[in-house]
Amino acid sequence: MSSTNGAIRPLGTDDEAIWRPLWQAYLTFYEAELPEAVTQTTWARLMDPAEPVRGALAFDTDGRAVGLVHWLFHRSTWAEGDYCYLNDLFVDGDQRGKGVGRALIDHVHADAAAQGAVKVYWLTHETNTTAQRLYNAVAERTGFIQYRKLINR
Repeated sequence: MSSTNGAIRPLGTDDEAIWRPLWQAYLTFYEAELPEAVTQTTWARLMDPAEPVRGALAFDTDGRAVGLVHWLFHRSTWAEGDYCYLNDLFVDGDQRGKGVGRALIDHVHADAAAQGAVKVYWLTHETNTTAQRLYNAVAERTGFIQYRKLINR
């Protein structure tokens, strides 16, 4: 699948060095910090075919990685088929508004359909109005509000 700028392809074992800067930029965008062990575990899961987690990179026409997406499949009590959770989506700031985000969402949607999932869903922060304009154009806003309770260890 192609974006308006270049190609989208699944993450490969040789991609860690180009994935990491995008991953860090994504975390920075959300003002989040993760221990290095979490990043290493995330990468390992993305590379393990036995894991339900997948990833892809978007490239511009010069071959520069400009976006990433991670998604995972899980069971639901509301459907026979799996759900697909689009966990992370990030596009380099200078590439936003050029169709890269939409192409990454389409890539995930196509993989979910191929895997027999019945829906793709995702979250965004309420202040991320730029992304919401795209999301409102490509998907239904459900109105659900997320709650969470952390488990202290």
